[in-house]
Amino acid sequence: MQQHFGRPGNRFWPTLHRAGFTPRLFQPSEQHDLLKLGYGITNVVARATAAADELTREELIEGGKALTRRVLKYKPRYLAIVGIGAYRTAFARPKAKLGLQDETIGETRIWVLPNPSGLNANYQADALVELFAELRAAT
Repeated sequence: MQQHFGRPGNRFWPTLHRAGFTPRLFQPSEQHDLLKLGYGITNVVARATAAADELTREELIEGGKALTRRVLKYKPRYLAIVGIGAYRTAFARPKAKLGLQDETIGETRIWVLPNPSGLNANYQADALVELFAELRAAT
């Protein structure tokens, strides 16, 4: 089974913990334990890549449609999408900015966060934590 954000150097799990989502640092193998805390995790595109730019526009658009169906089925209060480029393409929002979006999926509010990959040099660890913590404060 694929583990989300499982590559060494990915900052997702440390960021999630430091932002207050988890009581301790989870390992990727513990991703299902997020459900006990009221959080789920899924993909826009269901294939692992080393870098976001390996995903095609078509994959992102189809993934956005599939994610929309899951959100409408499960009705979470918030959907957090990591990776602004993926969000812009998958949901046809080319001018979207980070943070809470004006658009919703049904009643689900959408929050866009930077991709925590170690390859994303635009955001240092503390900046990632701050942005993730803003979402945590809203939930």
